[in-house]
Amino acid sequence: MAKELYYDQKHISDIICDEEKAADAEYTKGYMAFLDNGKTERECVTYAIELAKANGFVEYAPGMEVVPGAKFYWNNREKALILAVIGTEKLDRGCNIAGAHIDSPRLDLKQNPLYEQNDIAYLKTHYYGGIKKYQWTTIPLALHGAVTKADGTTIDITIGEDESEPVFYISDLLPHLAKDQVTRPLGEAIPGESLNLFAGCTPLNLEGAEEKIKLNVLNILNEKYGITEADFLSAELSAVPAARARYVGLDRGLIGGYGHDDRVCAYTEMTGFFSVKKHERTTMVILADKEETGSDGVTGMQSQAFTDLIDEICDQIGANRAAVRAASRCLSADVSAAFDPHFAEVYESRNSAYLNRGVVMNKYTGARGKSGTSDATAELVGWVRKCFDEAGVVWQTAELGKVDQGGGGTVAAYIARKNIDTVDVGVPVLSMHAPWEGIAVGDLYMTHLAFSAFSKA
Repeated sequence: MAKELYYDQKHISDIICDEEKAADAEYTKGYMAFLDNGKTERECVTYAIELAKANGFVEYAPGMEVVPGAKFYWNNREKALILAVIGTEKLDRGCNIAGAHIDSPRLDLKQNPLYEQNDIAYLKTHYYGGIKKYQWTTIPLALHGAVTKADGTTIDITIGEDESEPVFYISDLLPHLAKDQVTRPLGEAIPGESLNLFAGCTPLNLEGAEEKIKLNVLNILNEKYGITEADFLSAELSAVPAARARYVGLDRGLIGGYGHDDRVCAYTEMTGFFSVKKHERTTMVILADKEETGSDGVTGMQSQAFTDLIDEICDQIGANRAAVRAASRCLSADVSAAFDPHFAEVYESRNSAYLNRGVVMNKYTGARGKSGTSDATAELVGWVRKCFDEAGVVWQTAELGKVDQGGGGTVAAYIARKNIDTVDVGVPVLSMHAPWEGIAVGDLYMTHLAFSAFSKA
């Protein structure tokens, strides 16, 4: 009776076979390559388009004929992407949609960043997303991004990833002189305006020149990229951890890397989507930008980009726009906080996500009184349960810590706002929003299987 009536949360190690472990290991290599090559949303879009092309997708053009079996991608300003397969079923029966974000917390260069002070050249930054500022000091940082010059040409820049290249760095106060600093609250010990990148300390020996160290930095950039100081005004440059993804632990059970939140969900939803050879139901994958700052802007989930594309497809096929949205369902693919025994006091153990317990379903997110959540319907949660169970997916449910500790949101609320049934599904993450986060290898592969099952349903 107990076996029949109790809820038994599964552990991946009790279920996965040797063949699946081998597939898991191979799959992990592909994901780590994506993580290393996609440290900004622009790089993620470029990488995703190459994967899409390899799977037979073509670029969408307005007015393009849309027929069952058509596979296409729509590139939104190089920073967001939508992939779609038109299914054999009538579109009026709705779509299966999986949406993740591909931006991650980082340090953006200010538009007028370069200055010299006391024989050191620095680049000023403005942090992006929710970070603990102290975590970004004294670690190797790489510079990624794009610069659009006055003549309209755009240049991609990456400095610090190759072993032969220099890295950047934010200094911190030595403990011998930190008597006052260590007495400050953790969130105030490192002010945001002090997160400035060490850019150089060698002067350019030109007679009569001022700020020779700053000038030397500009000269190096000009020689390599043809840019001037004014070009920073129309640039998107970000400092991100220079470290590459690595296995963690003697058992290699954890993957450490920058940007698991939320690129792990972006990758698993894409690969799950690509694994289905014939889609009965029209299926779409969204890779959105700006989630970490509220999903605003033309590439964020609150823009009309996704709605415009669905409407255009509906108009071409002759489907009712409102009916299609109402009949659609979406997995908002975002990570969840993995239970950390070192900080057990902020988690509610019965409703937490655990490593190696599989993909996580969050019926609701939000803060305290569920503020900012769409709170999925029981019917949708029941449908997803059935979908995962029938496919043999190991899954769990969770919420983000104790009720009064804080909380967080995802893109789910913005998709639900379009009258699309939506629930959050993702991967448990340790040290979320840190420069280096951790996920379990088994959870990664199980999430891929979950999105594969969803794409088939």
